[in-house]
Amino acid sequence: MNEVVRQAPLVRAHEVSKHFGEGQTRVDALRDVSLEVYPGQVVALLGPSGSGKTTLLNVIGCILEPNSGRVELDGEVVYDGRWLRSDLRRLRLEKVGFIFQFHNLLPFLNSTENVAVVLSLAGYQPAEAKKRAVELLDYLEVGHRKTAMPANLSGGEAQRVAIARALANRPRIILADEPIASLDPASARLIMSTLREINRQDKTTVIVSLHQIDHAFEHCDRIIALKDGRVIHNGPTSGITPADIADLYGVEDGSLDLVKGRPAQGATGGGPRNAPARPAAAPRPGNGLDHEEDLAARVAATA
Repeated sequence: MNEVVRQAPLVRAHEVSKHFGEGQTRVDALRDVSLEVYPGQVVALLGPSGSGKTTLLNVIGCILEPNSGRVELDGEVVYDGRWLRSDLRRLRLEKVGFIFQFHNLLPFLNSTENVAVVLSLAGYQPAEAKKRAVELLDYLEVGHRKTAMPANLSGGEAQRVAIARALANRPRIILADEPIASLDPASARLIMSTLREINRQDKTTVIVSLHQIDHAFEHCDRIIALKDGRVIHNGPTSGITPADIADLYGVEDGSLDLVKGRPAQGATGGGPRNAPARPAAAPRPGNGLDHEEDLAARVAATA
């Protein structure tokens, strides 16, 4: 794993809580969550479904407002009992790249256009945006699908287009919400290897939620484990034990081979690791993709 020089945290959350509903229907998604993520780290969020991983990513990415606590992003306090910036979309555009489980490509745009539209929103000229989009698609080995519509892409191809979109404006941090959950093992390994290679080459910080524990051990520097909305483990990947995993998921201790970073014998593994070399590119200010319908509305508004 990379040696990460200790700097000021890129992300800091202090006693962050978020609930949905009230009374008997109230669900506490996050309970007094405190953590720090430093520049250049690849951090895995682990935990069973409903543990708060997606909620935490959306709070860090300034998509979802917490109920209490304090959130800092790239040295700026963005939430302290209330949002402290009125231009959250601009903040996301400049600082954050989002990757979702189901890619969220705009169905009426082809692969190149899905990537270029983010650059257009950031102020790039059409020709420059298209050129950069094609470069990224080539880098992610889907350049041959640059004119394909999302409906005609495989799951792995669509997710690589989504990664290209997330990288379009060179974000400070990538937030990936179960990006390999719907992929076959070979595609999943390629996506995770690609994220790790991006981190190595550009020092881009990555926070990725996963259910695939083997990929967390193979590709991530740290693991933050959530259970019932609380952080129950936060430390180097090497510091989490089989007993910790067993407690986290409610499985029998020893059912996972954490020394090798893979499922125990008999479990399914991934494909070969072959992330390509990253092409040179001009500096870019950042990516802030929200939900698909939000981006669609913004594109329509600028048409």
